[in-house]
Amino acid sequence: MPKYKLAIFDLDGTLSDSLPWFRRVVNSIADKHGFKRIEDQDVEMLRGKSSREIIRYLQVPIRRMPAIARDMRRLKSESIHAIPLFAGVDVMLGELSQLGVTLAVVSSDAESNVRNALGKNADLISQFACGASLFGKAVKYKAVLKRTGIAAADAICIGDEVRDGEAARQAGIDFGAVSWGLAKTEALRQASPVLLFDSVAAISRLI
Repeated sequence: MPKYKLAIFDLDGTLSDSLPWFRRVVNSIADKHGFKRIEDQDVEMLRGKSSREIIRYLQVPIRRMPAIARDMRRLKSESIHAIPLFAGVDVMLGELSQLGVTLAVVSSDAESNVRNALGKNADLISQFACGASLFGKAVKYKAVLKRTGIAAADAICIGDEVRDGEAARQAGIDFGAVSWGLAKTEALRQASPVLLFDSVAAISRLI
């Protein structure tokens, strides 16, 4: 029997290999909204920081964050079919579904982008809670728990950023961190994950 009844996934950096796309567009957004550009030599350093530390380092204007998010979603929609899922995601989601695990996606992205990114795999997802603010995922996690009727103790959120783990803690659910996304493993340990996945296949095996 699976350990969890509900698995709540992040999209970008967890299911979707969107970091190359992000690196292509982020400096145009930086120029438009007045924060520091990300140079090639900055990338590995930033991967070792939490989301709050990245925002401070890049000097992102807090008041501009909703507009930044809208622009990113718009640009994403224009390139969504060129952003692949990580290898093995379709198999992993299928295995969890066959085991009876309820699947959900909580993302800062628009639901239309999430569905298009997942393609046929979207049919396996029973709950979408999208459009979360940068630090608003905990509210979305709680909404998914309420809609599914599954207890927090039976749920895990799976993501690639420290903020995913922080939101999981606020919602009272376990956090499983993936090693292939935005944040380095060392940074993810700040969020005290109960599981650290070193491959996509390990997700269905361990939960």
